Amino acid sequence: MTTTTTLPNLGAKGANPLKGLLEYGQSPWMDYVRRDLLTSGALKKLIQEDGLMGMTSNPTIFEKAITGSKDYADILESPEAKKLDAKGVYEKIAIRDVQDATDIFKPVYQQTKRRDGYVSLEVSPLLANDTQGTIDEARRLWKSVGRENVMIKVPGTKEGLPAIRQLLEEGININITLLFAQPVYEQVAEAFLAALEARAKKGQDISHIASVASFFVSRIDTLIDSQIDAILKTETDANRRALLTSLQGKIAIANAKLTYRKYQELVGGPRWKALAAKGAQPQRLLWASTSTKNPKYRDVLYVEELIGRDTVDTIPPATFDAFRDHGRLRASLAENVDEAAKTMASLEKAGISMKEVTEKLVVDGVRLFADAFRQLLEATGKTAGVRA
Repeated sequence: MTTTTTLPNLGAKGANPLKGLLEYGQSPWMDYVRRDLLTSGALKKLIQEDGLMGMTSNPTIFEKAITGSKDYADILESPEAKKLDAKGVYEKIAIRDVQDATDIFKPVYQQTKRRDGYVSLEVSPLLANDTQGTIDEARRLWKSVGRENVMIKVPGTKEGLPAIRQLLEEGININITLLFAQPVYEQVAEAFLAALEARAKKGQDISHIASVASFFVSRIDTLIDSQIDAILKTETDANRRALLTSLQGKIAIANAKLTYRKYQELVGGPRWKALAAKGAQPQRLLWASTSTKNPKYRDVLYVEELIGRDTVDTIPPATFDAFRDHGRLRASLAENVDEAAKTMASLEKAGISMKEVTEKLVVDGVRLFADAFRQLLEATGKTAGVRA
């Protein structure tokens, strides 16, 4: 069955809050890719009119693009596709889209002196718990795309961390995905620092290496809100009920603010300053999963509340359009950070373990991405008439 995916609305007029994000030091990226966005001139228009600075992709996005349009018929129906398996066909599609998108973003990459203009391509989620498999596939995808402004996405799992460290030391741009917990972010930041230090020690260039740490937001509130709702069904103590209710919709933003404070501490430290003196770029925090899942919350809540210098927000198309239409700008990320710490302490007091929540979210995230990847291969194989 063919479905229709609506391209971002390019007809909005008036002052543009998306461009306003740049004035606060934040780069808006889009969590979306599709062939006609690249070929119609729509992506160039988003860059020019909305200040779009980069793009990310994942298996779910590619699956919707491939099954929801005829944009890829030239590859899917080609004689060459019949000689490949489903993964080979998918990679031909994904690599071509990423190459074309990186070419369109190349002026952004050059104008921002390698700070922005990146497009991300993910290693197979089936390798999330396979260190060497991740390293091998990331190297292969990096070489196949052959663009200096591509980032290879690697999940921040226990097995992913040594792969991230190795790949960065090799000079490959890495987007670390599926981050939920501040302690894991600190491990990712350590891998980045250690990789650059190792290169610098060998006299290798570190100025061209780019990395973002993709910290997921809305999924945290979705899970914690559901746990709070379950507790409230049987909780009779009025004070405890009030405490639980006060925490709904608050944890994801508080968690992000504390992580940003840790980032600021790291870039203010001597290790980073020594690398910056050699031309290194910081590993920026990237806010991912910033669409609002709960209809009770403002549809641009997570974009508005996480605006801060030296960060990236990768925004899904519907949220991108909504923020262009009615987003409100302020330097929100640095506000009420002490209050955010109290909010996190209150969560533990309420009997909900942030450690358990974030560990579950990583496991669930790996499983969801793996399921989406299998569906993608099944759809690609079926459409191309090859083995999945």
